[in-house]
Amino acid sequence: MAQLAMKRVFKTRYFNRWMRKTELTDAALCVAVTEMEQGLIDADLGGGVLKKRIGLAGRGKRSGARTLVATNKAGRWFFVFGFEKNDRANISDDEQEALKDIAAQLLDRTDKQLNEALDDETLTEICHDHQANSKKPHP
Repeated sequence: MAQLAMKRVFKTRYFNRWMRKTELTDAALCVAVTEMEQGLIDADLGGGVLKKRIGLAGRGKRSGARTLVATNKAGRWFFVFGFEKNDRANISDDEQEALKDIAAQLLDRTDKQLNEALDDETLTEICHDHQANSKKPHP
């Protein structure tokens, strides 16, 4: 099934800082987005926020990382929050509400605003479907 809109996947500066302390890779995030596009999510928290488990090397998904992703499910995906299962069980209601607000703000951004966020490094783009340096075909 071909998609008309090109997929853009980002991670926030906050998520990127957290990610550096884990064994999580950009490649694993890209695989997770492909899975979510196929409906494989762990929870839809509403407000454009999905929860997705991602396995860490040698540990699998069950004891791996939990990521919270802001998405319109049409072509924009933002990794906004992450935690390891052994650090905490879940997020609080207040955190969930804050993430919904962040999701709304991110998803409302124009391409120009996204590019400005890339320039000032508040966002990093991964899974470059739209760039010539994409080496792997996406299913």
